[in-house]
Amino acid sequence: LQVCAFLLRSGFTEMVVNVRDALNQAMDEELERDERVFLLGEEVAQYDGAYKVSRGLWKKYGDKRIIDTPITEMGFAGIAVGAAFAGLRPICEFMTWNFSMQAIDQVINSAAKTYYMSAGAQPVPIVFRGPNGSSAGVAAQHSQCFAAWYGHCPGLKVVSPWNSEDARGLLKAAIRDDNPVVFLENELMYGVPFDLSEDVLQKDFVVPIGKAKVERRGTHITLVSHSRCVGFCLDAASVLAKEGVECEVVNLRTIRPLDVDTIEASVMKTGHLVTVEGGWPQYGVGAEICARVMEGPAFNYLDAPAVRVTGVDIPMPYAKILEDHSVPQIKDIIFSVKKVLNM
Repeated sequence: LQVCAFLLRSGFTEMVVNVRDALNQAMDEELERDERVFLLGEEVAQYDGAYKVSRGLWKKYGDKRIIDTPITEMGFAGIAVGAAFAGLRPICEFMTWNFSMQAIDQVINSAAKTYYMSAGAQPVPIVFRGPNGSSAGVAAQHSQCFAAWYGHCPGLKVVSPWNSEDARGLLKAAIRDDNPVVFLENELMYGVPFDLSEDVLQKDFVVPIGKAKVERRGTHITLVSHSRCVGFCLDAASVLAKEGVECEVVNLRTIRPLDVDTIEASVMKTGHLVTVEGGWPQYGVGAEICARVMEGPAFNYLDAPAVRVTGVDIPMPYAKILEDHSVPQIKDIIFSVKKVLNM
């Protein structure tokens, strides 16, 4: 942060920040801004986090604000929810969202439902965060995408950032929100650098929860995605542009509430839709988007059926060659676009 400030004072209007550091900056600034904010989870303090997302925070804020927990998701998630009930603003890190199944009762029955069941009298300002979806070589028990799982549940806000701007702005918005927020990061994106503007680096910068972003304008087909697959869509769009196909790429940013207006506006312009996600196909995020489009005014503008690109409907294999065939690739997006456009 001191380096950021120096560069801005020196006249630099942009700087390169990877996703890991963007998340770290967001937590640091919110811990500094509000003494009710604290972080807890496995190895978040003395070890600086399993993925170094919390690097330096324990040394700066101490044991009271950055808390190492035992390996018991059910236990520390329950402590975090209770702290939120009591007026604190906890950030609860799961080492991976696969482990959140140990704590799903706390996330859904305790956190998600209380604000509504108390008729708004009991806010639950908590952020559950950590890496989501498949990584590399971690096999089936560590490779699920929980966007559809948690996006299914009323009472939660569910966020899925792609780049450093998303990560920084959405995490700050999530920490400030009085509702429980599920924050789905991606391990393979942590080290990826992105340019951040001076505006994004300001301490008051937030990305509104529930608002998608059009990352690339196009006229022929709409690609809707979230998390790491947004980058795949942009890469596919660059390839297709050389063949005269202009793709509009929509970065969802938020899974719940879903920004249907932005999706519909794009589909009504392009007349074609492909959804892309790393999760399983059945009852997935893409399935929900297709249903919303079919049920709304954009359906009358479709010139071809919508198509979904998803992970394969199997538990994730360990072998790399099989793993590559189990998650969406750029070639899969290009194939689906050409199929929809009858090329």
